[in-house]
Amino acid sequence: MFDEGDAGTDTSAATVGGIAADRLRSIIERVERLEEERKALAADIKDIFTEAKSAGFDVRTIRHIIRIRRQDPAAVEEQESLLDIYRRALGM
Repeated sequence: MFDEGDAGTDTSAATVGGIAADRLRSIIERVERLEEERKALAADIKDIFTEAKSAGFDVRTIRHIIRIRRQDPAAVEEQESLLDIYRRALGM
């Protein structure tokens, strides 16, 4: 049996099955911290949409505008042109 007092039990540089345990732990902890930050940001965004709604803005339209602003302007223009053509074709 391996005695806990034996040399080579330094867990700061422990390698188990070819995996550096500290490196793995560090990666996992970083991802966990970022996921917590993402939850906090999502809550903040939800609060902003609640504020917008209480101010009388249409949240669905705001979300649509945000989605459009993320897109390439040329792609947006093409999409709007096609939408206009389709509407005219349908008599709208």
